[in-house]
Parts: sequence; structure tokens; C-alpha cells
Amino acid sequence: MTNATLTKSDCIRDLNDAFRRSFVGGVVLLTTGVEAMPADRRRCLLQHVRIFTAFSGDNDPHGEHDFGAIDQDGVRCFWKVDYYDRDMNMGSPDPADHAVTTRVLTIMLADEY
Repeated sequence: MTNATLTKSDCIRDLNDAFRRSFVGGVVLLTTGVEAMPADRRRCLLQHVRIFTAFSGDNDPHGEHDFGAIDQDGVRCFWKVDYYDRDMNMGSPDPADHAVTTRVLTIMLADEY
């Protein structure tokens, strides 16, 4: 598939996946609940976010891979990608365009959502 045949959702999905897998190219935020986890559990959670593949119509209705839920050691956690303009003053004008978008990945306990 070439760039000319990628839909906007395909571009957003590819950018989200690349960022989530590497934590490079945006901002990663951990909530206070995640920060309070023991370091080994937090590292395990971050690894599960990076390798997450359980996308479905329920958790990914637009095919953009911008949300996931993980159960780790009996604790439900969520991760979410949001899109801001480059100055992070407002939403991105085009989340499919890396040049005008800052991606923010927030990793949280479900009860912090």
C-alpha cells in the first residue's frame, strides 16, 4: 500500500502505533496512580502498552489505535492517545499530519479515567 492509497484513519493509526511502540515522537504522561506503582509493575505495564494488539470494533471503532485497556495483576489500566497542535495550545488541525501534531499518550489506572 502506498501513501496515496492510505486513508486518513490509516495514517493516524500508523503514527499512533509507531509512537506507542517506541514512546518517541510525542509526550508520554503517567497518572499519579501509575507513578505510584512499584517500579517493576510500572515497567511491565509500559511494555504491555507498547505491544498491545487487542484492537476490536469495541475499543477501536475508527481504526486509529488510539485507546486500549490492559488488565495487569488484577488492576485495570487504560492508555489513550490525544492530538494537539505543535504548541499544545489546542487540538491538532490534522492528526494524520505529523508536522502539525503533537501526540500525547496518557497511561492511567481505569479508576482515574
